[in-house]
Amino acid sequence: MEFEKIQNINVEKESSWKDKIFLTFDVEWATDEVLSYTLDILQEKNIKATFFCTHQTSLLDKMRENPNIELGIHPNFNFLLNGDFRYGKNYKEVIEYYLKIVPEAVSVRSHSLTQNSSILQAFSDFGLKYDCNLFIPLNGHIENKPFYCCNNKLIRVPYFWEDDVYCSSNEKPDINEYISYIGPKIFDFHPIHIFLNTENLSQYEKYKHFPSESYINKNRIGIKNFFQDLIKETNEHSDNWTNRNFV
Repeated sequence: MEFEKIQNINVEKESSWKDKIFLTFDVEWATDEVLSYTLDILQEKNIKATFFCTHQTSLLDKMRENPNIELGIHPNFNFLLNGDFRYGKNYKEVIEYYLKIVPEAVSVRSHSLTQNSSILQAFSDFGLKYDCNLFIPLNGHIENKPFYCCNNKLIRVPYFWEDDVYCSSNEKPDINEYISYIGPKIFDFHPIHIFLNTENLSQYEKYKHFPSESYINKNRIGIKNFFQDLIKETNEHSDNWTNRNFV
């Protein structure tokens, strides 16, 4: 078992996604300090990951230099839906706005998972190849698989875990339930929740309105702990697989 990037998924090649861990990150306008915190962990562990980007930052060039990092886009259509045209006057202009930030992007996840058939077709028309807007949680008891849409030009990649949903849920399955999942194991983190080690969303809301290191969780189990445990458990599973004796 190993870490992989979304852009390396091949629908016809099951080995490209089965028994793979996909770490994805919605950047969500994170400050450079917050984003660097996650990047440093990944670089130290030499881990592949996909980042869905929201804004220009000098860190983008640093990320492009790392072959383990894939840059996608994270377009926000919410303003447009509310009559605010800051990112574009229509959904195509919004997509163009984000592609100017990451012109090489082939993967996309919308803020708030905003999607419809027209937007999906536009993703494909703009050359994007992977859509990650389907959230099907573990308790849906559905085996997620990547599949084609838009005349087989766009691959839809469902994911099964998201940090803010995990924080809000009363059910928190053991991490091994996620690692042993039979489909593509795609996790959606936000750098801010790793930085804060978010335990609950009220902690994050307080930080958002008044950024202070006093809101960093150092005493209770949070998202950073889950993130670190996931890396640790994945590496241990990989070692066990590598060292297995086949008869």
